Amino acid sequence: MSRRAGPPTIKKVTQLVNVEEHVEGFRQVREAHRRELIDDYVELISDLINEVGEARQVDMAARLGVSQPTVAKMLKRLASVGLIELIPWRGVFLTPEGEQLAQESRERHRVVENFLLALGVSPEIARRDAEGIEHHVSQQTLEVFRLFTQRHGIAAE
Repeated sequence: MSRRAGPPTIKKVTQLVNVEEHVEGFRQVREAHRRELIDDYVELISDLINEVGEARQVDMAARLGVSQPTVAKMLKRLASVGLIELIPWRGVFLTPEGEQLAQESRERHRVVENFLLALGVSPEIARRDAEGIEHHVSQQTLEVFRLFTQRHGIAAE
């Protein structure tokens, strides 16, 4: 078997960023991962209360694709940090801090989704992708997304 001579392969060498920048990037990602579930739960609780009048563990489990014990564990965590109140036989309620976090999370999602729509991403994919991206963009990037969508006539809902 013979090897054909072709153009030489050129490997691009990338420079590592300085240590402080590297650390900050990973710190930001870890913080985003830590907050993802909290943001998703409070946003879902707020949406369920607004849409159907109550937030029940069974409904949260179904919408998040997890078991009810998983939801129960997270709800205890949210209660311990003061974002929700668990009232026996009545359901889950957001504290004012929880509702504020839900509104901020919903707005981040809306900005990212509108940005993706402005780029030409289909509505279904934009909605799904925004669910992950919203947790990982900085406030500066989010503001650039917002300005971009305003310049392209995509209004916030």
